[in-house]
Amino acid sequence: MITIKNAAEIKKMREAGRIIAEVFELIREKIRPGITTGELDLAAERLILRRKAIPVCKGFEGFPAATCISVNNEVIHGIPGQRVIQAGDIVSVDLSVSKDGWCADAARTFPVGEIAPELAELLRVTEMSLYAGIEMAQIGNRLGDIGHRVQDIAEAHGLGVVRDYVGHGIGREMHEAPDVPNYGRPGRGLRLVEGMALAIEPMLNLGTAAVRTLPDGWTVVTLDGKFSAHFENTVAITAAGPEILTVL
Repeated sequence: MITIKNAAEIKKMREAGRIIAEVFELIREKIRPGITTGELDLAAERLILRRKAIPVCKGFEGFPAATCISVNNEVIHGIPGQRVIQAGDIVSVDLSVSKDGWCADAARTFPVGEIAPELAELLRVTEMSLYAGIEMAQIGNRLGDIGHRVQDIAEAHGLGVVRDYVGHGIGREMHEAPDVPNYGRPGRGLRLVEGMALAIEPMLNLGTAAVRTLPDGWTVVTLDGKFSAHFENTVAITAAGPEILTVL
């Protein structure tokens, strides 16, 4: 069932989203060659707890960490641990936070030092596609308008759009209805109304869109081994247009 949020509930989600944005600023400061993904995760969790919030990913269906950290050809759901980040890597950090019973969810892909030009372009286009999709999150539009806009930009730049995983509604739970694909046909799908909250999250690959899950049961990687980027924001659909809740 799709839940419609009122202004007070969106305010609570905005508070959770601000904590996520603070985590991203912390990650941006800390990420460097030689640090481990586990160290980044610990720093993120400590900040979330200091804000008296809950790291939703930790324990979700058995996931062991506060954040998902995916490196290079890892698309999503990477498990933080002893992996040492290297110069030239790209590192995707995805997390959800609950504050006073309301959730927000977002992801960013960070370059580590100087990265290859094709990787810089991958990050640029993935982030651009996210914001283009968000622009379509208007009252009266349809879900297909969001997905089509993301897909159009990605494919115009020769990138693969991951179809196995999609965005989603969000509110009291991290994952709520509806699904929000990063592909689709304009004018098709659920009509958007005021008070919906959506997590829009393009996952774009340098090569094929195909992915597989590693034996750990969580980490999703590109089938061809090429690199992937992931950007996500939680967005409220309002009378004034889409409001991004996961920024400072």
